[in-house]
Amino acid sequence: MKISDPHPDIVAAIDLGSNSFHMIVARLEESGTLSIIDRIRESVRLGGGLSKKGKLKPAAQQRAFACLETFSQRVRDLPDSAVRIAGTNTLRVARNAAEFVCQAEKILQHPVEIIAGREEARLIYLGVAHGLATGQGRRLVIDIGGGSTECIIGEGMHPLHRESLYTGCVSASKKFFSGGQITKARIQAAQIDAALTLLPQAGKFQAGNWNEAIGCSGTIRAIRNILHAEGWCKNGIERDALHPLQKALIKAGHEDKLELKGLSESRRPVIAGGVSVLMAVFNTLNIEHMQVSDQSMREGLLYDLVGRINHQDVRDATVESLIKRWGVDEKQSVRVANTVEKLYQQTSEAWKIDDEPFEQVIKWAAQLHEIGLLVSHSQYHRHGAYILGNADMQGFSRQEQALLAIVVQNHRAKFHSDEFNPLMQPFVKPGKRLCILLRLAVLMHRGRTDNSTPDPEISVNKKQIQLLFPVGWLAANSLTLADLNKEIDYLAKAGYHLKFE
Repeated sequence: MKISDPHPDIVAAIDLGSNSFHMIVARLEESGTLSIIDRIRESVRLGGGLSKKGKLKPAAQQRAFACLETFSQRVRDLPDSAVRIAGTNTLRVARNAAEFVCQAEKILQHPVEIIAGREEARLIYLGVAHGLATGQGRRLVIDIGGGSTECIIGEGMHPLHRESLYTGCVSASKKFFSGGQITKARIQAAQIDAALTLLPQAGKFQAGNWNEAIGCSGTIRAIRNILHAEGWCKNGIERDALHPLQKALIKAGHEDKLELKGLSESRRPVIAGGVSVLMAVFNTLNIEHMQVSDQSMREGLLYDLVGRINHQDVRDATVESLIKRWGVDEKQSVRVANTVEKLYQQTSEAWKIDDEPFEQVIKWAAQLHEIGLLVSHSQYHRHGAYILGNADMQGFSRQEQALLAIVVQNHRAKFHSDEFNPLMQPFVKPGKRLCILLRLAVLMHRGRTDNSTPDPEISVNKKQIQLLFPVGWLAANSLTLADLNKEIDYLAKAGYHLKFE
């Protein structure tokens, strides 16, 4: 990991989509604004490379890695704090996503996040909203990606309703237009399939709940370009203009025979699926006209990154919201967080967990370690892990949520070291070490009072842990002493050796 630069001059975002990979590079001005200096897009069709068993095929991976080699020339020398890289639907569902991410990180020399669908929707809205003039009223934002379609209603800069649905231009083309064949029956089947996917959420997003509709993503922009070039509409996308486009697809009969003005070669293999999904969106949500934005998730990634640089991290707000929603004892969470921070500062370098992301995770874990108590006191650590692993946590990647959940799950009672193994490899050993620090901090505050708790000195060497308390303190705190003796046995079964005096 590179040393973080708190105020980088250049920032970059990479969107690993199911159809295309996008990179955007910008200069971060002193005023806090962004000046775009570079954009690169490559059609990779990662989603089209999923096998029937849900694994990315070697050919698709090779296309992706070749693209990332190009991107890496622009970002590899930037600090980690200046780069966000996010994978979307295909990496959410691919069974070998962990192996793909590991290789991608080696190429790019930066962490790769896999984000949940609703988090993708939040970032999409953030990107679109920054590109629009401030206005009154609610906006419906639609993004048709390769494997998913995001629907968001928001007002100003704030998304109010977010959903990610499993239908997109690549998945629809693969399912209904395999071999490039385009017929009326196939288009109707693709539209029905997309409409059925949209229907359970349609009530929230139908006309009447918003003042204007805005589309983004390569699919929607490609369709707009065709409609304008063919003269079927002049502004945005009109519902009636989609009908002559559909007729033109059916008349061609095959993707190779399409002769549409404004249609790029890279978009040709997925245009039938994209048009079918968009028509289903218009019909199901009763949209008559849609404006088109040139900004989307990659811009949202950049603006979210700038927020983190300026200490306006949405993840902190998410944690505060969870604390209030689940009735967490805030005084106790502060006590534990303060102690775990002191333990972390003494051990982070020796244990090689001195990267900013790990410091944040242990802080959040301390704040949320009792989140499961509202469900039940019995096994509350496991209830908490389930909540944190499955909640809609704005700003968090799937890897961050998984790490946070496992640390909370193992913060008390038996220490199940093997439960960390399913994490992505860079998080396995650090996750165990962070969890041990949380365990120690929690047992030191067993009394749940503001009475002075000494700050023990701690030293570590691989799996050796040494705690030093003030003379006489343990003798005067017999319950903590008993807990520490139990902790020796718990950690010993995982191969760690705890000593204290």
